[in-house]
Amino acid sequence: MLQEIRERAQGWIAWAIIILITIPFALWGIQSYLGVGAEPIVATVNGTEIKTRDLDMRVEETRMRMRERLGAAYRPELFEGAALRNQVLEGMIQEQLLLQASHDMGLRASSLELQGAILANPAFQRDGRFDKETYDRMLQLQGISPLQYEDSLRQRIVGTQIQRALAASELVTAQELNEAVRLDRQQRRLSYLRLPKADFHDETPLPEEEIQAWYEAHADRYRTPERVKLTYLVLDAAKLDVGQPVDEQVLRQRYTEQMEVFRMPEQRRARHILVTLEPGADGAAEAAAKARIETIRARLVAGEAFASVAQEVSQDPGSASQGGDLGLFGMGVMDPAFEGATFALDLGQLSEPVRSPFGYHLIEVTEIQPETLKPFEEVRDQLATEASQGSMESAFYDMAERLANLVYEHPDSLEPAATTLGLSLQTSDWFGRDGGSDLLANPKVVAAAFSDEVLREGTNSDLIEPEPEVLRAIVLRVTEHEEAAPKPLAEVREEIITTLRDRKAADAAQAAAKAMVERLQAGESLAGLAGSQPVTEAGLVARDTADVPAEILDLAFTLPRAADGVPRYDFKAARDGDALVVAVTEVVDGDPASLDDPARQGASRELTQVMGSSYFDTLLKDMAFRAKIEREPVGEAQVR
Repeated sequence: MLQEIRERAQGWIAWAIIILITIPFALWGIQSYLGVGAEPIVATVNGTEIKTRDLDMRVEETRMRMRERLGAAYRPELFEGAALRNQVLEGMIQEQLLLQASHDMGLRASSLELQGAILANPAFQRDGRFDKETYDRMLQLQGISPLQYEDSLRQRIVGTQIQRALAASELVTAQELNEAVRLDRQQRRLSYLRLPKADFHDETPLPEEEIQAWYEAHADRYRTPERVKLTYLVLDAAKLDVGQPVDEQVLRQRYTEQMEVFRMPEQRRARHILVTLEPGADGAAEAAAKARIETIRARLVAGEAFASVAQEVSQDPGSASQGGDLGLFGMGVMDPAFEGATFALDLGQLSEPVRSPFGYHLIEVTEIQPETLKPFEEVRDQLATEASQGSMESAFYDMAERLANLVYEHPDSLEPAATTLGLSLQTSDWFGRDGGSDLLANPKVVAAAFSDEVLREGTNSDLIEPEPEVLRAIVLRVTEHEEAAPKPLAEVREEIITTLRDRKAADAAQAAAKAMVERLQAGESLAGLAGSQPVTEAGLVARDTADVPAEILDLAFTLPRAADGVPRYDFKAARDGDALVVAVTEVVDGDPASLDDPARQGASRELTQVMGSSYFDTLLKDMAFRAKIEREPVGEAQVR
């Protein structure tokens, strides 16, 4: 029987079946290679796709930038979840709108602008200077190549050109500036008093039906929150025993292998003067630029100061104001022609005109830092730390893999993993969805504790690494669970009574303040109506006066101008429930003539920025209104 099947399987029918089966597999394979539908998108802007991968990359870049900016104050849990991703996505949509508009206008980002943005980025600097190694490492951490990053950065630069152009084109007239100074530096003479709600408390017993009605209307306020108790295991790399210190010979071997890491290549500080040439410039433009650079060189040879001439004539917007200074840099950073000329010069020597894609340069080297190699003794401790760190990381990841396997193989208990790996089984106190203390406050840990698999099905959690930058992992299981439940009225009755009396007292204070303002407007004096409450005479105050509560200032500067010596009065509720009564008796406008030229120029720049920002926001809203934008739901990253 089997022999017969075998023989038949070698005939033309069998081959026909194989071919028919092969065709869909082949087509499916081709489709996968072509990438049809392979990469998910999160939004489209006028038909241009924003891919999930690009959003993930930008979110991670944002996290790294905030970590760099905040340092020890950085809290990872504040930069997790959909909120940050939505915020970053909206920024990417705006960038795409600006990029499309910029392309329509023919705007482009030059290589010089791109280079300047990279050199100026603090994330790529070490000791205040651009560092190629740091640049490469930061991009590796984000999983992108320099070419991908530079292309993305170039697009962002182009996208900001409209914003910069709009801000630069905004003009502030003398009348607008004077009006802004008049309002911004305006002062008001005011007095105020506070009517404490405590003075209006009524201890009269409240009707039972009122208490019951409040309880029923605000039932969500009076619930015992859902909570859990856990047992858990923590694997901490810092507490692992990784054996004896690394052998001296091993350290020397590592030094030999990593010698290039400890070699500091020659760096030079140079300054330059640039006469720009557009790409594809004709012969006449080329000749004119060369003649101009020769004329400038003649001025330098005649003894004029390089920095002064650079500030006057250089067309490099990034360095002209600095006297042409480009800072220290090594090989592989600048344009090859520029770089070759710079590293061929002696200290203080002026170059001949150098042609690059940007135009003609004159270069002068102002500092040379020769190549150096750090000796073994200087980096021994660093090598020992790295070796120890490597051993610790290896031990951590090995044990983490074993821990993950054990909790999976024994899903109903953590004891086998604790016994096998020698870890201490820890227990928590009760905590809710707002988290516990220390490690149990981490959002990832809380999410795992309240997940369906752990909470409802009673299994162990997966291995959780709460903080990506710390080699520490946790597994947990729920040992006790209490559902959220309404508290009995008897338990919260006194709390409700206190709330109702506070509300009634605050309402009474507001009613008294309103009546007081009506009497003040009828001609009575604030001092006469204040009774035992002190009246604060604040005098002339500005909008940002520090010793007057912001609530008072907000109300005082919204009141109409006091006219013909008649004060203006109003009241408002304070955040704590007290009532505030404010009197404004005089308004003194800011005097534009009191500003000297530097202060006036500063005020003009500030107003220009405010107006430019306002117009730019309006432009963005109009672009978004006219565009066809489609968004997909944004959750946590699908690819990490």
